[in-house]
Amino acid sequence: MGGRPPPAGPRRNPKRGVARGAAQIRQRISTEAARIMAEEGVQNFHAAKRKAAGRLGLPETKHLPSNQEIEQALSEHLRLFHAQDLPATLRALRDLALEAMRFFEVFDPRLVGPVLSGNVTPYTEIQLHVTADNPEDIGFLLQEHRIPYDEADRRLRFGGDRHATLPAYRFLADTTPVELTVFSREAVRELPLSPVDGRPMRRASRKELEGIITVQAVVP
Repeated sequence: MGGRPPPAGPRRNPKRGVARGAAQIRQRISTEAARIMAEEGVQNFHAAKRKAAGRLGLPETKHLPSNQEIEQALSEHLRLFHAQDLPATLRALRDLALEAMRFFEVFDPRLVGPVLSGNVTPYTEIQLHVTADNPEDIGFLLQEHRIPYDEADRRLRFGGDRHATLPAYRFLADTTPVELTVFSREAVRELPLSPVDGRPMRRASRKELEGIITVQAVVP
C-alpha cells in the first residue's frame, strides 16, 4: 500500500535570502565607512563608502549604504570607541564655531552640519552659512585680518531636486578647518537639504549655539 508522501518542509524564499545578504553587505560597508571617517578623517560620505567597499573587496557600485546608514554607524562607532573623548572634542569645536560666528556676526552666520548635530570626530570641520550682498566682502574681511583662505564652490541640493552652486571660503581656526558658504539675502530664506537624510538642514544662530553650549556644560 502506498502511504502518503511526507509533508513538505518550509519553502525557502530566494528573494528573502538575497535581501538579507544585501542588508549584511550594506551593514559591513557602513561599519567600515564609519571607522574610516572617525579614524582617517574622510569627511565625504560617498568617498568613505567607496573606500570601505574597496577595502572589503566588495563592488563599489552595488549594495552601497545610504548616507543616513553611515551616519548611524558613525554615531555607534563614536559611542563605542570615543565615549571619553567625544564631549571634549565637541565642546572645543563648538567653542571655535562660536568664536567664528562672533567674528562674522555682520554676515548673520548660522551653524550647520556635524558640529551642530554632535556627531563629530577630531577631523570634523566647522560649517557656517553666512549672508552677504557681495560674497567678496567675506574675502575682504579675511584679508583685513590677514587670515589666509581659499575660495571654493559648494553645491547644495534644495527641494524639488534642484541644485545650486554657491561661493564658499575656507580657512583654519587654530588647526580646525572652517567653511563659509555664502548665500544672498533671497537665497538664505530657503533651507538646503541635508546630505545625511535629505531633510531641510538644521541651522543655529549664535544665541542658539550659546544655549546649546550652556546645556552641554551642565549635562554630565
